[in-house]
Amino acid sequence: MILAAGRGERMRPLTDVVPKPLLEVRGKPLILWHIEKLAQNGFKEIIINIAHLGHKIPEALGDGAQFGVKIYYSDERSCGALESAGGIINALPLLGEETFLVVNGDIFCDYDFDPAFTLGDKLAHLILVPNPEHNPAGDFALDGALLCNEGEKQDTFSGIAYYNPKIFQNTKEGKSALAPLLREMAQKGVVSAEIFKGIWHDIGTPQRLEAINRREI
Repeated sequence: MILAAGRGERMRPLTDVVPKPLLEVRGKPLILWHIEKLAQNGFKEIIINIAHLGHKIPEALGDGAQFGVKIYYSDERSCGALESAGGIINALPLLGEETFLVVNGDIFCDYDFDPAFTLGDKLAHLILVPNPEHNPAGDFALDGALLCNEGEKQDTFSGIAYYNPKIFQNTKEGKSALAPLLREMAQKGVVSAEIFKGIWHDIGTPQRLEAINRREI
């Protein structure tokens, strides 16, 4: 699943006319980098949630046939963007009962998405990255391969994670953020994680978009 429903407030005025995932990074829409990499890595089906200017994303991507995948859309336009956890919960009927991958639509990376990833006895596996300038304190710590809320060294959640749908079974439908759920599950010791040190950028502001297109980051 690619999370693509956000308003992109920090990216205004660009997102007043174009949904953030369709903004171009190095010559192609940001979301297309994900779709092509997912297809290359062996994913066959992709769910994209849409809200703000949502009609423009299906218009641009269609059913995914041209990229070698099948794209399904989870439409949040009638209720407004549901935030990350709410968007995933809303899409659970499309995601099925097996482990699934979720990636934020506003990041640029060269992480190799793994369609065969297994969670074992964990309910989620997060990909963390070294802290960028805009998030120097980080989000989570690691104890071996276990995700922790506190630790001497904290890293940043990349917006890439694998989930067992059971992690969402006691979460109400509607608008809800993902971070509180992840912290609750980390406290219970049911989330693993790893550090990714490859290319990763959060394209969250016009300045960061301009920088990456100038190849400054």
